[in-house]
Amino acid sequence: QAQLVESGGGLVQAGGSLRLSCKSSKMVFSFYDLDWYRQAPGKERELVAHITSDSKTHYAEFVEGRFTISRDNVNKVFYLQLSSLRPEDTAVYYCHAEYRTWGNSYWGQGTQVTVSS
Repeated sequence: QAQLVESGGGLVQAGGSLRLSCKSSKMVFSFYDLDWYRQAPGKERELVAHITSDSKTHYAEFVEGRFTISRDNVNKVFYLQLSSLRPEDTAVYYCHAEYRTWGNSYWGQGTQVTVSS
């Protein structure tokens, strides 16, 4: 069974930075489109950033140029660089990988990001 394991969350002051990592295993990583989602308490899970198998990127409007998604197909890991963090960015961040041709979709376990004011 394919697996995604996240790391890199934590507590940071407003204006600070974090880098989230999502390491994959047992999947043909380069085939997959990859996403980062987040879910704040009492809110629905929302898309933060998306990167296609050929490295095209898309960001939610609220990102406003502060975050960067990237992928490393050799080491089968992808990242979300968070910068200029705001208290409203506080949430559990989840990584997700999908290959629609095979109907495969996998989620990480989530990592907590807390931004203090």
